[in-house]
Amino acid sequence: MSARAGTSEPAWVRRSLIALALGFVFLFLLLPLAAVFTEALRKGLGAALEALREPEAWSAIRLTLITAAITVPLNLLFGVAAAWAIAKYEFKGKAFLTTLVDLPFSVSPVVAGLIYVLMFGAQGWFGPWLQAHDIKVIFAVPGIVLATVFVTFPFIARELIPLMQAQGSEEEQAALVLGANGWQTFWHVTLPNIKWGLVYGVILCNARAMGEFGAVSVVSGHIRGQTNTLPLHVEILYNEYQSVAAFAVASLLALLALLTLLIKSGVAWQFERDQKVALELPPEKPGNGTS
Repeated sequence: MSARAGTSEPAWVRRSLIALALGFVFLFLLLPLAAVFTEALRKGLGAALEALREPEAWSAIRLTLITAAITVPLNLLFGVAAAWAIAKYEFKGKAFLTTLVDLPFSVSPVVAGLIYVLMFGAQGWFGPWLQAHDIKVIFAVPGIVLATVFVTFPFIARELIPLMQAQGSEEEQAALVLGANGWQTFWHVTLPNIKWGLVYGVILCNARAMGEFGAVSVVSGHIRGQTNTLPLHVEILYNEYQSVAAFAVASLLALLALLTLLIKSGVAWQFERDQKVALELPPEKPGNGTS
């Protein structure tokens, strides 16, 4: 019997759905992506490279990488800790913590940026104290990092929580019974079981950190050469009618997104391969050694 016998839809329905999905992908993903690269190269490769060699472009690239380099490790620590607590323990407030993890998905990034302005701005709650001690948060790198951390912290936790819940805690309990301490249990039992979910979450978190616009736009101040990340630099160039330069920088972001997609696909392929190998391993037989 065919593998498709379990479905009752006629062939034309399946073909229509496939065509609709492919058309949607082409219209809303591939076509805009092609337009970005086409506009970036409209005046030749030299003009695009010249736009990327500008000092302000290098400053935006450097700030974007610094922000991602700080944001991802912080969210890695938070994501693992939150997933461990939610998946392995029962405690009062567990549902509330789970809701807080999802909070950035329901709050607009612009609102998130305004929250930090309210807290650390010149007229904010901590603004006078920060000014008195000559500490800059808003319109400086710390504010950009804080806003980026807020909008990206669910990604790793949300990848790990269902994975840890599905795996249960039997293996960790067995390791503790056998004498392992907490760190040994995490390193040798928990981490190998969650490594691919962890890598997947880190990839998504890094991609969002480099491409975040709304929250960063509010707290950055758009100071050229100082607080502009790559998305903000694209906006400034486009508003100044420097379309080739704007699309050249945007194409760099698109390349980073494609690289992220390739890495994510590689991680998914490796995970499926490991799963298949694990399922194909024959069960261990008792040894026939003499006593």
